[in-house]
Amino acid sequence: MKITEHIGNSTGTLVSFEILPPLKGKSINSIYDHLDPLIEFKPSWINVTYHRSETAFKKKADGSFEKVEVRKRPGTVGICAAIMNHYKVDAVPHIICGGFSKRETEDALIDLNFLGIDNVLVIRGDAEKNAASFEPEHDGNRYAIDLLKQIVNLNSGIYLDADIRNGGKTKFCIGVAGYPEKHFEAPNPEIDMHRLQEKVKQGAEYIMTQMFFDNQKFFDFVKKCHDNDIHIPIIPGLKPITSKKQLSVLPRIFHVDIPTDLSEAIAGCKTDEECEIVGAEWLIAQSKELKKFGVPVLHYYTLGKPSVIKNVVREVF
Repeated sequence: MKITEHIGNSTGTLVSFEILPPLKGKSINSIYDHLDPLIEFKPSWINVTYHRSETAFKKKADGSFEKVEVRKRPGTVGICAAIMNHYKVDAVPHIICGGFSKRETEDALIDLNFLGIDNVLVIRGDAEKNAASFEPEHDGNRYAIDLLKQIVNLNSGIYLDADIRNGGKTKFCIGVAGYPEKHFEAPNPEIDMHRLQEKVKQGAEYIMTQMFFDNQKFFDFVKKCHDNDIHIPIIPGLKPITSKKQLSVLPRIFHVDIPTDLSEAIAGCKTDEECEIVGAEWLIAQSKELKKFGVPVLHYYTLGKPSVIKNVVREVF
């Protein structure tokens, strides 16, 4: 079922989760162990992130080094299929620009369509590790909107090979990312909003936001979207803070602000266990306020902390 259908058929706020693929070498049971505690809440869908390969140098027998591409978290397509088969829950793969040519992307989308996966979340993805800026693969998509257009074309039966006529049409419901605190590469909020408008005009059907810890920033973002004639569902992405380290890591990596009250409370904790309690309490309050506001879905980034998310969702739903 499409994300828009889940939302359209609902009379209240839904819940969904997001997971990381396991590191290479771990079995699918690591995913089931992660999700089993959360399935009791009947999530409408589960997002599975996609990770680009990294360049590494492997020492050869003669002492020289060979450049190799390593994908530490493979398996997104297979994990989505496993989740749908094991739990009978829709899975939503992230589709990224980084590390993939347009043809590789097309082949992956064909596989997803054959598996009966109806939804994708389109994002550009991060720059290659240690790179100063994002660079696409040769013949890859540079921006998320380019990737969006490619998927829209497939939905219309238009393939990269011009000699394919009357090609089979895919039926992906396409989501895009939204940034209540502005994408860090956008020069200003106005241009960031203009880029989001363009994605909606080109066929985006729902928006999934970057994590945030101040609900007012989300409320302001929703109003600004409506003021700019964006009326597709806007889904808040939520994450608990579970350690002091995250007070510096999250702002640096995800370019989000942490409210003073929250940062001071976390800084005053003596252990990670205390941090988890404070972070969960903050997320519960956030979630209840967002639910009262009438958001269509509360989407939780689990990121290795299913027990914390379980305690939060139990208090909210």
